[in-house]
Amino acid sequence: MEYRNAVFIVTEEHACPIYNVGDEFVIHDFTLTVERNKEVCLMLVQEVLKALTGTRPLHPRFTQTGVRRTKFECGGCTGLIRFEYKKENAYSTLQMNLLEVAKKRAKKQLIEEFFGLLREMEIFEPLDDFDLQDLALLMKLQKYPANKVIIEAGELGTHFYVVLAGTVAVVREDNKVIAEIGPGDIFGEMSLLSGELTYPSVYSKTVVQLAALKAKDFKHVLSRYPILQIFFYRVLVNRAQKNTMRSGNISSGMSGELTDINSVELFQLINSGGKTGQVQFVFDNCQAVTLFNEGEIVFCGYGELEGKEAVFSLLAKQKGLFTFQ
Repeated sequence: MEYRNAVFIVTEEHACPIYNVGDEFVIHDFTLTVERNKEVCLMLVQEVLKALTGTRPLHPRFTQTGVRRTKFECGGCTGLIRFEYKKENAYSTLQMNLLEVAKKRAKKQLIEEFFGLLREMEIFEPLDDFDLQDLALLMKLQKYPANKVIIEAGELGTHFYVVLAGTVAVVREDNKVIAEIGPGDIFGEMSLLSGELTYPSVYSKTVVQLAALKAKDFKHVLSRYPILQIFFYRVLVNRAQKNTMRSGNISSGMSGELTDINSVELFQLINSGGKTGQVQFVFDNCQAVTLFNEGEIVFCGYGELEGKEAVFSLLAKQKGLFTFQ
């Protein structure tokens, strides 16, 4: 029973629905423990049991320093992982204990650096601090220099990102910047939610620091916390609506913010589409309405203003909500 008390690490992964390279699990007196933010796979339990009882063929290999490592394999489902013995569960020297404590302290400090930002985000409000810490443990800190491509259009989405510091730009095929994203904002979720290829591209406008969550962990989080699915569904609908408007289409019931599409662009969409209807605006201190007939403005009222004066005042507004009906 060579491995009755040991730590194993995943060294290879191919389409495994749960584990990533670098994940660890612990064997202690024939009990299997994985990291608290991971589920226990029964297929993995079976493979570990075979390894412990000697019924699973082992694959020895040697490192560059000549240290013998035994590799195990789990491929009982749609995916495959290979894992190997890392170390004994208990540390034999004071130096090893101190090293492990230092590593855990550094990881905890790293999480605490961006935990406060995650806590303030609307998306994570339904999670208590303990659950949010679990989520933070799954995320990896990434840094990019300025003008570096983070997401290339036309590829499968691999990560969900939270911007911790700096600014990233969302860019169309014609190199036009259609949005800038700063600290506390998210991106990368559209492809993961829809299963479609990424679009548009995203690159770092400045030096940026991101918290990245792998696609499989993103799906795990949504499964574990169903309440987050509601928020992401709203995000998916809103983003799809914005993309539709940017493509030159608008239909009854669409709503949004002037920070995403200004009044000039909105009126141009209605005019080019020959739409008939009304746009209602809501601002901090007043409301406005503009009526269209086959794309032409037939009435505009903004507070006490009407006609051209009301239109010109509306075109100058940078913030507010609108609904086209």
